[in-house]
Amino acid sequence: MLQNDIAIEDKYRIFVEKVSASKAVWALQSKGGWANSHSNEDEEITVVPFWSERAYAKACARDEWKGYAPAEVSLAEFLESWCVEMAESHALAGVNWDANMFGAESQPLQLALDVLNKLKAINSAIKFRNYTSIDDFIEDISEADDE
Repeated sequence: MLQNDIAIEDKYRIFVEKVSASKAVWALQSKGGWANSHSNEDEEITVVPFWSERAYAKACARDEWKGYAPAEVSLAEFLESWCVEMAESHALAGVNWDANMFGAESQPLQLALDVLNKLKAINSAIKFRNYTSIDDFIEDISEADDE
């Protein structure tokens, strides 16, 4: 495996672990909206970047995102709203990108599933608006994935 692939997998794993523990995700926001980019492979695919720590997000608030500031998003909102809506619009989630925009690009429902499974593994309590439990949310994603 290439070192870049290992680094990307590490960034993804760290993201899942940290957001599961902190129950918060960071994004970049300006008066005009949320920071986003396009997939290197396809200019038609929008990628919305998220970070596990405020400092990581702040480090990326430069160049084309100079006017953006880190904004905290609750983990429940990230999973229920952001991931679901990004999946519906065929966008990807950028995960723990560094200042050079190096990091993972993930299918949002897979990212949500990985976070939910981590929450379940650490026996974490989290309250959702639209789901009664972590298992209920996992089941809903699995059913959507089967379609």
